[in-house]
Formats: sequence, C-alpha cells, structure tokens
Amino acid sequence: MSAAEPVLSARNLSIEYEVDPPVRAVRDVTITLNRGEILGLAGESGCGKTTLAYGLNRLLKAPALMTGGEVVFHDRSGEDIDVVALGDEQLRAFRWDKISMVFQGAMNSLNPVISVRAQIYDIFDTHRPGMSRRAKKERAEELLSLVGVDPNRLTSFPHELSGGMRQRMMIAMALALDPQVMIMDEPTTALDVVVQRDIIREIMRLRERLGFAVIFITHDLPMLIEISDRIAVMLQGQIVEQGTAEEIYRTPQHEYTKRLLSSFPSLRGERGDFVRTGSQMSQELAR
Repeated sequence: MSAAEPVLSARNLSIEYEVDPPVRAVRDVTITLNRGEILGLAGESGCGKTTLAYGLNRLLKAPALMTGGEVVFHDRSGEDIDVVALGDEQLRAFRWDKISMVFQGAMNSLNPVISVRAQIYDIFDTHRPGMSRRAKKERAEELLSLVGVDPNRLTSFPHELSGGMRQRMMIAMALALDPQVMIMDEPTTALDVVVQRDIIREIMRLRERLGFAVIFITHDLPMLIEISDRIAVMLQGQIVEQGTAEEIYRTPQHEYTKRLLSSFPSLRGERGDFVRTGSQMSQELAR
C-alpha cells in the first residue's frame, strides 16, 4: 500500500448556506486523502469542518448547497468515481460501502428505541439484501468484537450503554461494509479524557489492522498532532495550512495555526519538544 496513493480528493470545493444573506461555509477547498492515512482536519467551531465533511460524502441538506468544485473517490479497483455526479440510488450504494461516517454525538445518531442488532442489520438489509440471517449475525458479532464490545450487547438498546460503548457501536456500524474511507466528526466529544483515549487507541488499532483511511475532525490540534499523518487547518471556510503532523508542530506557517498550538498549555515544559506521527503511534499501540 502506497502512502502517496490518493483515495479521496476534492478540488476547489465551495458550499453555501442559502440564507439571507448567504453564508459561504466552505470556500475553494482543495484537499487529498491518501490511502490508509489519517488526515486531521482542525479548526474552531463554526469554521466549516463538518460542512466540508458532509460535502465530501454528499450528505448536505437544505439550505446548504454545493456551489462549485469536484469530489472524486479513487476506488481500489482503479475506477475514479465522480461523487458530485452520483444520482440518488448510486449515492445510496456509495455511502457506507465506499465511505462511512461517524457522526458527532453517538446518542443522537443511534435510534433510542431500536436495539443495536436491528440497527446493524438495517445496514445489511439496505446494502447487502441477499445476506442470510446467519451471516448477518456472524458479521454483527464480529464487528462488536473488533471494537472491543461483548457481542451479547447486540440485544441492548442505546440508553443501556455507556457513552464510550455507544461510540464504539457507531464505529462498528461504520466498519460494517469494510469501507475504504471513514470520516469521523469529533468522535470523542462529550466523553471523559480516559474514555477519549480508549476510543482513539481503538481507532488507531483498527486503522492499522484494516487499512482504511480516516478524516479525523476536531478542534483539538495537539491531539491531531499525535494521531495524524497529515493535518489541514481550517479557518473561516478555507484551508489555510496543510502539512505533515511534524511540520505543523515544529514549523507552523500560518498565524492561526500558531495560535491554535499556543492555546493548549504544555504539561511537559522543555521536555515536550517531541511529536509522534500517526504511523509511529500506530506502531506503538499495536505492540
């Protein structure tokens, strides 16, 4: 697997909210996700991170409208898929199968009155209609085991699970069809720091094992420096800086990036002059 082989690319992507006056939430963004890498997307709340993620996956709803640019998915088969040109049925087949998404706020994403089993089976019923009940059961149990959850929890309802377990369920559902790209929108929001660390370790372990690429969205730039291969910094709808995690940490070029870095206090003092790339951290966590 080549780290420089693109799996998803956007060129000059622009998205507006058609309100009065119109809001340009994403402005001429060009970005590339390479196969198997973690690309961190950093920026303050309201800068357009989630809108960009929804645009990449064609999940925008009115009044949001893509006004320009292109999004291309480079399938492992060698086919280039024009995501913007996909019709409704093509999009239905594309999502979850090629690109999946872990939405912000797991409790809001899971249906509170339907069991975990039923929600995972719904993915199979939609995308793999010929799948036998036995195969669905085996795959659902495998998915829960992958994310460190007891398969007996398939009969549970979301309100019976802890916040960390609900987030693991969302990751399991996102992995259900073996996607090549996973977009994660603030996946550790509202979790305590211990659970956050566990979830991040799980993501790193699964990425290392399964080889999917990740767009990891957060305002926490120091965390992205630890887990990402590359980072894009977003400000007012634009990507103002891109680089490897080490470049962003050691030699940030944009003043906003410098402010983001300085807004988090160091707990190490002078000994903190050290950064691990996503690949290095993956190797450490895999041991």
